[in-house]
Amino acid sequence: MTDDDTGDYCLIDTARPPRADGPPYAECVLCREPTEYPESYKGITLCPVCEWQEAQRTACSG
Repeated sequence: MTDDDTGDYCLIDTARPPRADGPPYAECVLCREPTEYPESYKGITLCPVCEWQEAQRTACSG
């Protein structure tokens, strides 16, 4: 496998919205706290705490 092939199946970085340079920030869809993402982003945004909890919940245990 070459370095060029690694991006074909991994969606971790492509699923995240772009980071905001400053306010206004989008609010978290779970707890309504400010996120690190721009308010103009269309889609699901999570604050750092909820994002971490979701990653723990969906992580492989094996």
